[in-house]
Amino acid sequence: MSPTGYENDELIFLEEDESPENEPVYGRWNILVVDDDEEIHSVTRLALSDLKLNNKKLHFHHAYSGEQALKLMEQLGDRLAIVLLDVVMETDDAGLVVARKMREELKLMEPRIILRTGQPGYAPEESVIKEYDINDYKTKTELTRSKLVTTIIASLRSYQQILTINQSRRGLEQIIYSSANLLEEHSVKGFCEGVVTQISSLLGIESGGVVCARAGAVLDKEDDGVYILGAAGEFAQYINQNLDNVHDDLIVNAVNLCLKNQSHIYEEEYTVLYLNSSGYEAAVFLKIRDKIDDVNKKLLEVFLSSISVGYENVNLFYRLRNAAFRDWLTKLPNRNEFINMLDETLPDCADGPNVVALLDINHFSDVNDGLGQDAGNNLLKAVSERIQNSYNDKAKLGRIGADVFGIIGCESLVNPVRISEIFAFPFKGGDHTLPINITMGLCRLSSDKTTGINLLKQTNIALNRAKKDLNTNFGYYEPQMEEKTTWRLGMIRQLRTDFSARKLEVWYQPQVDLVSEKIVGMEALLRWPSEKEGYISPAVFVPLAEYSGLIIEIGAWVLEESCQRLKELINKGFSDIRVAVNISMPQFRDPEFVQMVKTAIIEHQINPAQLELEITESVVMDEPQIVVESLKELKDFGVKIAIDDFGTGFSSMSYLQQLPLDRLKVDRSFINEIKPNQSAFIAETIVTLGNRLGLQTIAEGIEKREQASYMLKLGCDEAQGFLYAKPMPFDELVTFLQNYKPSH
Repeated sequence: MSPTGYENDELIFLEEDESPENEPVYGRWNILVVDDDEEIHSVTRLALSDLKLNNKKLHFHHAYSGEQALKLMEQLGDRLAIVLLDVVMETDDAGLVVARKMREELKLMEPRIILRTGQPGYAPEESVIKEYDINDYKTKTELTRSKLVTTIIASLRSYQQILTINQSRRGLEQIIYSSANLLEEHSVKGFCEGVVTQISSLLGIESGGVVCARAGAVLDKEDDGVYILGAAGEFAQYINQNLDNVHDDLIVNAVNLCLKNQSHIYEEEYTVLYLNSSGYEAAVFLKIRDKIDDVNKKLLEVFLSSISVGYENVNLFYRLRNAAFRDWLTKLPNRNEFINMLDETLPDCADGPNVVALLDINHFSDVNDGLGQDAGNNLLKAVSERIQNSYNDKAKLGRIGADVFGIIGCESLVNPVRISEIFAFPFKGGDHTLPINITMGLCRLSSDKTTGINLLKQTNIALNRAKKDLNTNFGYYEPQMEEKTTWRLGMIRQLRTDFSARKLEVWYQPQVDLVSEKIVGMEALLRWPSEKEGYISPAVFVPLAEYSGLIIEIGAWVLEESCQRLKELINKGFSDIRVAVNISMPQFRDPEFVQMVKTAIIEHQINPAQLELEITESVVMDEPQIVVESLKELKDFGVKIAIDDFGTGFSSMSYLQQLPLDRLKVDRSFINEIKPNQSAFIAETIVTLGNRLGLQTIAEGIEKREQASYMLKLGCDEAQGFLYAKPMPFDELVTFLQNYKPSH
């Protein structure tokens, strides 16, 4: 007996790539020979060179030490089928060390181990097989060629069974995991890959195949092509791609035929299985070795009927996820997904910070109103396509609102100049070619990590600021913008709270006849007391009240309060006095405004002529038609009308003539122009205009006697100001009126 133990067996020498009778070969079995004797390697390879199992030949790898063996095992992984392992090499137990590390450290549980030794006494056979999951343990003298072949075949079958079981387990794990995580974006891909793996394990073949479906059924694609939803094995690289990209006519034609006929296809070298549940259909292509028999066909049909429901579910959830995170029109990420993208860690830019930009299409509503919603939708799709083509994959995009798009990327790409270039040419929306102007808000992303929702808010602040700037169409976020916005919101919140708590006050400033200096009226003035700041200026809080819409409630209360106080003065004997109340534009927009004024007059039983409503020129010019119609109705009811701060705005004489006015108020800024030996041209013009129109005039802000004398000489009728009285609470006003005596 020679040392190799093979002299009694006939050796068949074949070239490694030679296949007798030109039989088809499907894959190969990877065999690792580990032995420090070169002759053992040669004899083993020659002895097994003609061996095939399931039309797969053996492919040998060689290691001459334990260290080399472990490196090869790490590279081959689960693709390794059998290890022919010598026990005694560089050390007496080198092979046993390799077996232990292979199982415990490399976690290779599927490959089978055949121990060979020329010195059997070094390891007890029973304990070694139990401890290291060894398939066989032979001395080299025992392994004749026939016994070696028998051992190899038995081990390969064992390996194949373990592989099939594990493959089935992994397939089920993928299906179960995908079903349990349906809201994740990759759930369809994972589910389909699990289907391929599970079917492969049922048939006892290596997992390799594709799950395909037509665009539109389960994919957001504009064409009607067939796409790969999931894959395993050599096809995994084609997931989410068109099936044509596989460049295999056999697969393309077979899948298309399956979807067209809506039935399974069973051939010698491939199978295409048809999936369908509630209109969600797919084709599963698998490469096989032999045509599937009737037993396995029935098994597959049972499996497919149960898996079809799961396929429907993952696609339904895919659609739900798209509805939650994708814009239905442009297929871009929507606001929710855009915020998620901002929450992710963005790659660093080489030449500056990352920037988020919001692009708002100016006057987009005009397109919908003038050309129809279809034209508007086509225009939005054209804008989306051009932005995507301009950036490709160099920036992240989204549709944030109806006509607002978002971009995230490096500042070298996301900046006003680059973005403006995208909109330099008209867009085609259906049958219409339209130029588009946009306003941009931009925010540079700092190293200080903040939330996506906060970044979007900051960029939106910049966008809103840019909309108010008439000199440019873009703006960058600055921290003080947010501070001002936060301050404004805080003030509005506090104003609402204090108004609800009835902390606001109405003060009154008397108005006098310039000739007699008798008190003829009073102006109601809103005051807001603050514990920290004393009284907050009306110039600060009135615009906030108008901005928030709170001015409607506050204005109604001021009017009610003024009418009530006027009635109290009348009851105290001051019957020839009137009260003037300021009215803002939001009050005119309130459909209940006119009736509310009439109701206050009636309930408090005052003469309508004793109530005067003051409006500014800017209110008239804002929405003149609403203002003119409301004032005419109130004028007919008997209410007096005055224009406050006359001369400070840009009045249109045509509207001025339409207003049912009783009085013009000369603004204090023109009164301040009155100097000794100088004429106040504008004040004189206003008084002259008032006289020509048959209106009374009243000068506000009179603080000096010479100002009063000058306005009297011009023919001005009335005045108010610190010369006569400051604004005061009602109780002080009553005392003031009771003690007041004209200076002459």
